[in-house]
Amino acid sequence: MRALRILLIVVVILGGLFVIADRVAVNFAEDEAADKLRSTENLASTPDVSINGFPFLTQVAGGSLDDVEVGIDDYEASTGNGGEKIRIAELRAHMKGVEFSGDYSSATAATATGTATVGYDELMKATKSEPTEIAPGIDAKVIGLSDGGNGKIKVSLQATVLGVEVPEPVEVLSSVKVKDNDVEVVADGLPEIGGRQLAESRIRAITDFQQTIDELPGGIELDKVEAAKDGVEITVKGSNVKLAG
Repeated sequence: MRALRILLIVVVILGGLFVIADRVAVNFAEDEAADKLRSTENLASTPDVSINGFPFLTQVAGGSLDDVEVGIDDYEASTGNGGEKIRIAELRAHMKGVEFSGDYSSATAATATGTATVGYDELMKATKSEPTEIAPGIDAKVIGLSDGGNGKIKVSLQATVLGVEVPEPVEVLSSVKVKDNDVEVVADGLPEIGGRQLAESRIRAITDFQQTIDELPGGIELDKVEAAKDGVEITVKGSNVKLAG
């Protein structure tokens, strides 16, 4: 009996040491992956990398990881407009089936899903914020974007009629969707300005706009978008997503 107790104690100790070694190894791997991702994506700060699943060492021996989460703050994506950038406040991606190259210099995820948040101040870059003539004697410009509720964006316009500013902003509820790699905002209904119903094409030149969001890490792409309190929340997805290399 005494020998059995000793054996059990040894097994428990070895198991504890394995767990400790496994956690040390995964923490080291997360730090290395974060540094590699920062370098390959030219990030301003080090991202968060979490490798889920246990044991980690067994997964590594098999050449793949089941589940990896990546978080990047203040990511600058391309707008496709002469090098201009748009800042993504938060980008979170959930990677499944991450396989390594033979020398561990690169990794590719079979699938990836996640979210990206773009503030309304950033989305304003795609709007016409300078006065534009929409009818003889009537100018308008976009002065703000905000949450309109129920997944809609509220587009606020400042109008000028015969050189006199309309006292209150003209507010338009708009739908938002993903079209290719663009966030597309389209007014649900067109307002009257100065008591006049304007030509649809002229007013939509102000109310409707698109913002390209391209060159996301690893080749992930936009999937769906919805207006929220502080900006638009975008669902992203991808397959064969390259994490490093």
